[in-house]
Amino acid sequence: METIKQHFEEEAREFDRIILTLIPDYLHMVEALVIAIPFESAASVRVIDLGCGTGTVAKRLFESYPNAQVTCLDLAENMIAMAREKLARHQHVHYAAGDFNKLDLHGSYDVVLSSLALHHLVTDDDKRHFYRQIHGALRSGGVFYNADIVLASSDFLQTVYMRQWRTFMSRNVSQEEIELKWIPKYEAEDHPARLTDQLAWLVEAGFADVDVLWKNYNFAVYGGTKP
Repeated sequence: METIKQHFEEEAREFDRIILTLIPDYLHMVEALVIAIPFESAASVRVIDLGCGTGTVAKRLFESYPNAQVTCLDLAENMIAMAREKLARHQHVHYAAGDFNKLDLHGSYDVVLSSLALHHLVTDDDKRHFYRQIHGALRSGGVFYNADIVLASSDFLQTVYMRQWRTFMSRNVSQEEIELKWIPKYEAEDHPARLTDQLAWLVEAGFADVDVLWKNYNFAVYGGTKP
């Protein structure tokens, strides 16, 4: 995690630009996270954003839920600094720098969100355990939605996913940068799991109404409700 932290510290200032060049339809993915939240717009929903990055998800959240109380957590302090700038006009924000892998999710949240972060949990068991933690941190009727990179259900489809991802990135960066920087970084640092498995783990953890809200090959938004 220290290597990952260092990369995010270094990339913080350029992160908003980088993310648009690497993630297909990134803004639609963020939109999918927010529109699935089932509360009235005036509600003072209590939210934690795990891996908040530069605050893009939280900023979109406040557009729909101006009275939300949001905790922004990220591994990189430079990301937190960027989020502070982006969310400066909002009062009900708490910032925390730390490793969500070691987080004890105490308290009761109405909403847990995460974006492009939980794939850093190394093993399947780590992910299953974390989903149980998230379930325990939610109030009854609360929701968890995750936007993340995922694996396909077969080797053939995974090849298709990776080909489509390379095609998207090639519209924005050179082939050399893709093959010498972004793909090696993905292979060294990211630990995605099959989407179908993760949906089953959410059910296993106690979530209901588990669904996929948005998908673009190897990127998806999915989650469920605590009954």
